[in-house]
Amino acid sequence: MPPTSDIAELSYEQARDELVRVVGELEQGSATLEQSLALWERGEALAARCEEWLIGAKARLDAARAGAASRQATDGGGR
Repeated sequence: MPPTSDIAELSYEQARDELVRVVGELEQGSATLEQSLALWERGEALAARCEEWLIGAKARLDAARAGAASRQATDGGGR
């Protein structure tokens, strides 16, 4: 299992896909306790990375909406 330090470099899609793989491995239940703990820790870090991406995407959407609303207001209500 790779260390969690590489997770910061993953795209949203890469982190999501690996998280799906990790969850699948945990659901199989064939890993040792130590392997399961490592998978769990990696899964937590991957989930946090996905959340970072989603929070960033929401902030960008909110900024774009605010900018559009501001432009519409200065354009006289879209006339």
